[in-house]
Amino acid sequence: MRVAFIGDIVGSPGRDMLKSHLSKVRAEHGVDFVVANYENASHGFGLTLKNANELFSYGIDCMSGGNHTWDKKEVEALFETHEILRPHNYPDEVSGTGCKVYDVAGEKLAVLNLMGHYAMPYTDNAFRCAKESVESLHERGVKNIFIDFHAEATSEKRAMMMLLQGRVSAIIGTHTHVGTDDLQIANATAYLTDMGLTGCRDNVIGMDEKVPLKQFLTGLKGHFDIPKKCKKIMQIAIMDFKEGKCERAFKLKIFDEGEVLKTDAWIEK
Repeated sequence: MRVAFIGDIVGSPGRDMLKSHLSKVRAEHGVDFVVANYENASHGFGLTLKNANELFSYGIDCMSGGNHTWDKKEVEALFETHEILRPHNYPDEVSGTGCKVYDVAGEKLAVLNLMGHYAMPYTDNAFRCAKESVESLHERGVKNIFIDFHAEATSEKRAMMMLLQGRVSAIIGTHTHVGTDDLQIANATAYLTDMGLTGCRDNVIGMDEKVPLKQFLTGLKGHFDIPKKCKKIMQIAIMDFKEGKCERAFKLKIFDEGEVLKTDAWIEK
């Protein structure tokens, strides 16, 4: 099966890039299933019903979340009506789930959403949750497992890779909005520390630079906003899974001017 992943979609610029490019990417690269992170999709904070329907109409099959999952209260109802996840290591009392299994190209695919600990809201242990969830999926006969690990610290993301490599198909990090240049396949597991945002690229993590600069210069906080005009990027990873193993992976950076940059995963021998 060929699975694609899109990291943090930031506001209307990110949604516009998916509208313009996702269906074409699916067709050109024969993508069977698309996962995307929604936590910044509605003006940078959370997800509304309107934007959820919009994003699914562009060709997304499942959406994962993070620390901004709860910013729009209507997400509670979306857990029941849409293929939407929240980090699985929230306590069991919290609504929704962070793990779902799908039938894709004649095989089972599990999508697991986890959230790290450094500078994040309080949750259960992400590493114990990951270990137990993967073991449970294997017991159910699910071999193809994709993980969106939403975390601030690169060390946490790398540690998750060391814990699970060879046992899951892919681990890709989200949250920082800054794409990293370490796409690799090790022990048949694809890994990327951070996918990077889809949205505005010529400011501060997809937001207008005025408030972040004021905060850095003075220590005074303000409300982050998304520019009405900006240069945009779409970042998407495409991976081939078979019997739980990732056989090939590459990343596309698609710019609003039409340029496309492709990076193949480095395969650890």
